[in-house]
Amino acid sequence: MLEGLPPHRPTHVLRLLTDERSARAMTDLLGEMFDPTETAVAAFEDADGVTWRLEAYFADAPDEGMVRDLIRPVVGDEADAASFQTIDQQDWVRASLEGLKPVRAGRFLVHGAHDREHVRVNDLAIEIEAALAFGTGHHGTTLGCLRALAEVLKRGRPARVLDVGTGTGILAFAAARALRPPARAPVIAGDLDPVAVLTARANARLNGLGPNLRLYRGPGVEHPLARRPRRFDVVFANILARPLKRLAPSLAAVVAEGGTLVLSGLIERDVPGILSTYGHQGLRLARKGVIEGWATLVLRRGGAAPRPR
Repeated sequence: MLEGLPPHRPTHVLRLLTDERSARAMTDLLGEMFDPTETAVAAFEDADGVTWRLEAYFADAPDEGMVRDLIRPVVGDEADAASFQTIDQQDWVRASLEGLKPVRAGRFLVHGAHDREHVRVNDLAIEIEAALAFGTGHHGTTLGCLRALAEVLKRGRPARVLDVGTGTGILAFAAARALRPPARAPVIAGDLDPVAVLTARANARLNGLGPNLRLYRGPGVEHPLARRPRRFDVVFANILARPLKRLAPSLAAVVAEGGTLVLSGLIERDVPGILSTYGHQGLRLARKGVIEGWATLVLRRGGAAPRPR
């Protein structure tokens, strides 16, 4: 559950084993205290079903003493057991590659080069090699968005798709693979991180999707390719709760009438606030999915919202 949330080039990681209440409290605390563009925090239930693992990734070396003092009121003497480790960039890439197993969502199959033999005749296959930009399809947020796309495609064929914060490009590739849009209306995808854009561009070539996809570098929809009012039938934004709230007006503005907005990068406690924020922009919940504690919301514009499933 690391992919999709740490900074694209993390240098240090904090790890601590604790109980669920403390892990969730520290996730909130560290998430509030540090810049979300430089630090990312996540908590996971361990295999024993009791222990929780807290992991915080930093783009720069943190002040270890300050962090221990910060979490001590929550976990007491457990703060002294927190480990701080330096991440070697090559080890980060290697670990990501080793963890890349085929992931299936409907007809979509995300795989590495070493698993090409798992591709079936009717699969919509996407080949991704892990890199310093995130995105292998394994994280609950990415998988949730892929499943949401599979459901959207059961209802019809969207003409225009936008992926905001594309990372390695999986969601944009999935849409392009399924729709094969013409050059005049390609799938649009962007990211503010230049490494992510370069990685996505390389993966697009690897998958033969160059003619069906256009990439941009920029925050949110701040680019001529994306800043198109009521333009897109499907918009993906798989980022985090805080930037999703900040981007609500601009994201909502580019969703076409009757269009769909898929949001992820959310833990369940984020959901009410996100729904309220986007409700004020005229978007209503159509469906919610949860994978490994991460929520994916499918919102629609126009008409009465169907009952959430």
